[in-house]
Amino acid sequence: MSLTDKAIARIRELIRTGALPPGSKLPPEPELAAQLGLSRNLAREAVKALAVARVLEVRRGDGTYVTSLEPTLLFESLGGAVELLQGDSRALQDLMEVRRLLEPAATELAATRISDEQLAEVKGHLDAMRDARDNVERLNVHDAAFHGAVVSATGNDTLLTLLDAISGRTLRARIWRGHLDADAADRTLAEHDAIYQALAGRDASLSRAAALMHVSNTEQSLKEHLRAGDLPADVPTQSPAR
Repeated sequence: MSLTDKAIARIRELIRTGALPPGSKLPPEPELAAQLGLSRNLAREAVKALAVARVLEVRRGDGTYVTSLEPTLLFESLGGAVELLQGDSRALQDLMEVRRLLEPAATELAATRISDEQLAEVKGHLDAMRDARDNVERLNVHDAAFHGAVVSATGNDTLLTLLDAISGRTLRARIWRGHLDADAADRTLAEHDAIYQALAGRDASLSRAAALMHVSNTEQSLKEHLRAGDLPADVPTQSPAR
């Protein structure tokens, strides 16, 4: 570990042990450096790094505070890192594989917890997808909202944030899948309808199977387009999609 990494680890340990709980203010830089047994420069670099990671918040004229440490905040940098990998076909396939491992399990869990109101929200997004079947970009936006509503029904914010970050990586591929394959919208709608019907029946096993089929089909289509070179590197991205 570099000296800066060690400094970061020491501050994180203070946060982990509760010595610096969420919302607390860090001591002034000289005091913090002395407390950690570090130089002021190292303490300053560690604070900067943790601020980038959204663990700390530097408020000009006020001081440095520990953030809320909410998953949505801490995983935000993951989504940004994922977007930087857009030109890496291997990374895209790896992320789709991770999605295949996580999303069916999340959908299975959602089937056991989803409320009537949440189910109605999922249905609303499905209907919006049908209305947008001739507009690939809009279809993808509603597709993202559909899956977000499903995972949100698990009540697990960490899982929701993690899948949002991973799925944002696939927007470009999904848009071009629709442009290159005229039947893609019909297949996507049928797959999403199967997920909705399984959720409506509160059938956990069927919900998992329907989600697995959908993600696997998307993954296979992505691999085929990547092999064929059908996914340009400069496809615009607007919002996460699944």
